[in-house]
Amino acid sequence: MSSHRIFSMSFAKIYPLYVQKVERKERAREDLDRVLTWLTGYDEEGLARAVDGEVDVETFLTEAPAYNPHADLITGVICGVRVEEIEDPLMKRVRQMDKLVDEVARGKRMESILRG
Repeated sequence: MSSHRIFSMSFAKIYPLYVQKVERKERAREDLDRVLTWLTGYDEEGLARAVDGEVDVETFLTEAPAYNPHADLITGVICGVRVEEIEDPLMKRVRQMDKLVDEVARGKRMESILRG
């Protein structure tokens, strides 16, 4: 498995970009946090520790307390690639996270984003 640059990036650097993206589209940071906790199983404190502790993206996703079993329901295109066709499990998790952030930014209904 090749190591992608995104895996070693600090989650603390990516999270503010996610926040900017959703706030630029006049969406709430709380919605972003809600989808991230839904996906990973981190609670709000765990999410804050991940940002403050500067864990890398690989650690953030592989050590997620309870990665959501419904994450495979996340489908669609992100960065020109169909999420459901990504073979590398870690890259698939990264793109699933990106897809959820995009859906929040676009104003999709929370029930739909959370695959409920």
